[in-house]
Amino acid sequence: MIQFYFNGSPNPTKVALLLEELGLPYEPIPVDAGRGAQFAPDYLAINPNAKVPAIIDDGVTVFDSNAILLYLAERTGRFLPDDPRDRGPLLSWLMFVASGIGPFSGQAVHFRHFAPEAVPYAKQRYDYEARRHYGVLDAHLARHRTMVGDTYTIVDMGVWAWARMVPFILGDGAWDSFPNLKRLHDEVSARPAAAKALALKERFTFNPPTDDEGRRHMFKHLGGAEA
Repeated sequence: MIQFYFNGSPNPTKVALLLEELGLPYEPIPVDAGRGAQFAPDYLAINPNAKVPAIIDDGVTVFDSNAILLYLAERTGRFLPDDPRDRGPLLSWLMFVASGIGPFSGQAVHFRHFAPEAVPYAKQRYDYEARRHYGVLDAHLARHRTMVGDTYTIVDMGVWAWARMVPFILGDGAWDSFPNLKRLHDEVSARPAAAKALALKERFTFNPPTDDEGRRHMFKHLGGAEA
């Protein structure tokens, strides 16, 4: 059985969606970042970068959400493009989510909601880049039903996990700028596997990053608790 180390943030949620879509048996193991569980020696042996998600699959350890998506899709031969020529676009969009959507969204959220002091330049910078990246997705989806080819793939799962947070990332009314992305979001959200993936975190209690303990562990650059 796959051991799935997770919390309720977007990157673990995309893996939860794939696990549910595949119907693979897995053991969810919560990692409470707000209490510093990601820095425990046992977890650092799984992911030295102290991030979730990670999986252990029959002794094989994989960390980083997009690496896990690709690993599981290739292991099972599912949720990959039908046309082999689409493997290049699959990798391109998967890396676009990994290197652009995720990091810029995360920084936009930090400076909008969690920074201990207002930094107008940083807020403007990351809001602009997050909005630009979602605009790239929206323009692509104006011409295509899904992100790669004409079939539902792991890229759509990766996009969905972040896109469902668009109003939190960019503010109320942000969906008005991304109607095509909203269509994909709604289509994926309507899948039974998506409901199961979102419900997973409700089975566990996670400390929020907004209290003093959560801030110490989540924002260690402020001089928080040691690992």
